[in-house]
Amino acid sequence: MSIACVYTVQPDVLRGTVVTIEADISRGLHAFSVVGLAGKAVDEAKDRVGSAIKHSGFTSPKSKNQKVVISLSPADLKKEGPLFDLPIAIAYLLAAEEITAGAVRRAFVGELGLDGTLRPVKGILNSVASAQAAGFSEIIIPVENAQEAALIEGITILPARNLREVIDHIAPREISSFSLPQQPTTVIAGDWYESSVGLEDIKGQESAKRGLIIAAAGRHNVLMVGPPGTGKTMLARALRSLLPPLSREEALTVTAIHSLVSKDFSVSTRPPFRSPHHTASHTSLVGGGVHPRPGEVTLAHHGVLFMDEFPEFERRSIDALRQPLEDRVVSISRVQGSAEFPADFMLVAALNPYRGSEDGTTDLARAMSETYKNKVSGPILDRIDLWLEVPHVPYETLTTLTKQLGETERARQQILAARTKQNHRLKHAKTNTNSGMTARDIETHIELSEEVKDLLKISSAKLNLSPRSYHRLIKVARTIADLEDSDHIETSHVLEALQYRVNL
Repeated sequence: MSIACVYTVQPDVLRGTVVTIEADISRGLHAFSVVGLAGKAVDEAKDRVGSAIKHSGFTSPKSKNQKVVISLSPADLKKEGPLFDLPIAIAYLLAAEEITAGAVRRAFVGELGLDGTLRPVKGILNSVASAQAAGFSEIIIPVENAQEAALIEGITILPARNLREVIDHIAPREISSFSLPQQPTTVIAGDWYESSVGLEDIKGQESAKRGLIIAAAGRHNVLMVGPPGTGKTMLARALRSLLPPLSREEALTVTAIHSLVSKDFSVSTRPPFRSPHHTASHTSLVGGGVHPRPGEVTLAHHGVLFMDEFPEFERRSIDALRQPLEDRVVSISRVQGSAEFPADFMLVAALNPYRGSEDGTTDLARAMSETYKNKVSGPILDRIDLWLEVPHVPYETLTTLTKQLGETERARQQILAARTKQNHRLKHAKTNTNSGMTARDIETHIELSEEVKDLLKISSAKLNLSPRSYHRLIKVARTIADLEDSDHIETSHVLEALQYRVNL
């Protein structure tokens, strides 16, 4: 009997922690214990491991009078999930001297079925990335996780179907000459999202559609206000098809976040589009829990957070959007620990200006202010770049206006050209879109003429704009100039940007 040591990686948001698994076997009455702050799923692993070992052709730990201790290090890190099954099984077999392994520095990740089959686990991308950063040369994972894991380069990905294949690979001289096949690197195809609703499907609402194009080009926050049935949800769905594909780095970040909460998230360059219901809890929206986990604002990272019936969400949930809308991160603090999750998203909110029957008012801002004066705070509205009114469309427009074919495609080309200009302008900044510019970035990368400065000064004084609103006005004007392929902001661009200011 001896001590054996193997490695695995526990994932977290955008990173992972290497966990050392030590197995010690000594004489005595039968006992099998797991130490090292193991969660319920990890503690139950001893039953799955014992059955998997038996059905893989080896002696089950439960059939021997021996004391088995599995230690998970670092001991102060909470261990959660079934990904520890495979490394615990390998550590036991090595300690029991039923198999031997070479000196290859490898990691193991996977859940075991009772018959020894390997099942997929969450967070595999983070685990593989952390293993690669820690200097492991190869990692053995379930075959269902192979495509996602192979997004990471610099480490050999070895997918396996069951425990017996893993044993045959690491101890070939004792069992056979079998070797696990290496998974080729996964290539991400950059494609646009094809929504069931395009701009050409929405009759009328030209001002709102123009606002969505500006929002997509600069990743600006949007608030759509209008009576029920005027097309706010359709516009939000059409926006999804206007967002350019993510870069490979952004796609990896998005996949890493979603992999942590789902085993079925597909690898794609399409920006995520999250649409939580207004009855969603505060924790599910912002994140949290005893051990902090990401919420919808993090799952919308590099994408869109669409909040329909915006004022119907909990007030504290709406106010909690202040930090991510400004800092692009959300900080969660709990007694058990704290975490900072990425939350760089476009907020697209929609609301009805009144709860009761329509009274024919055209002053939607006043109606909204009177109805929801205690729900949507000023600091939140101050973080909205584009206020889009979505009024009723005349019946003549609905019955006579013909569909403008190719409207979505033309908008995509405009948006892509505007994003290209922004990438070139902000190549030395920490952001690549206008909405992410700081006050310093504006001073560094945007040159304003005296005529534009005078217009901004007059507008700020007349509308009583806060410094934040002033800077957001410049950002929107810069995006409009990019859409017009203009190198400088003109007064016409500022005047159009002023039309989209919140009218409260």
